[in-house]
Amino acid sequence: MYEILKREELNETVIRLVINAPRVAKKAQAGQFIILRTDENGERIPLTVADYDAEKGTVTIIFQVVGATTEKLKHMKEGDSLHDFVGPLGRATHTDGLKKVAVVGGGVGCAIAYPVAKKLHGLGCEVHSIIGFRTKDLVILEDEFKGVSDKLVLMSDDGSAGQKGLVTDALRALIESGEKYDEVITIGPLPMMKFVCLLTKEYGIKTVASMNPIMIDGTGMCGGCRLSVGGKTVFACVDGPEFDGHEIDFDEAIERSSMYRGFERHAHESACNLFKKEVE
Repeated sequence: MYEILKREELNETVIRLVINAPRVAKKAQAGQFIILRTDENGERIPLTVADYDAEKGTVTIIFQVVGATTEKLKHMKEGDSLHDFVGPLGRATHTDGLKKVAVVGGGVGCAIAYPVAKKLHGLGCEVHSIIGFRTKDLVILEDEFKGVSDKLVLMSDDGSAGQKGLVTDALRALIESGEKYDEVITIGPLPMMKFVCLLTKEYGIKTVASMNPIMIDGTGMCGGCRLSVGGKTVFACVDGPEFDGHEIDFDEAIERSSMYRGFERHAHESACNLFKKEVE
């Protein structure tokens, strides 16, 4: 069993959990993910490793409450234990030879972008982080990014936090000002990553996008996480989750990601109603 050592609400829908998982922590790297189950009858869901400490034997996950399992996670407390916590899975972020990188995160995707920025910073790479949110109330990990970034630009759609605008506005401004990046790494909503990649393609800057499609087993057997990259079918769980952003078929990925939204919404509502009855 995997005990929850610390629980923290980052905003009204995003929660950070620190899990006791020594064997996972020992091998975890930035860019990888785990698959967990809350109980023996629970569904398997993938969550990115948001941080890890091999010495303490802990792995940090950050999730947004959107479905039935994340609703269950929301109600778990410090001292409770997860039934399964499998990983690390996927390929770690490639960092060899990078001297200057722009890390672009959006929304809860910043939880995935942070460990990447942290690892690059620790290797001596110059890191420029651009993080974007819809509004001030949704901002997460700002202080953490400040600690691992040589330059940090905070954007919000409504201007209530940082600068008003999109992450692509900030990235274009930096490039136009003369900043030259070995690579851009983008993590966040699919439409955001699509337009980041379209922008960097204009300037011929290598770009890596972290994909998080529907996933079940994490071994490539189910095929649920398939993507089209460079005209070929790949699986995010074993071939990724990071891919060449200029070769990803984002339109196909966006269409596939919407297939189960109705089911997810219904499952979330059912879970919410269950917890309400328990409280009553």
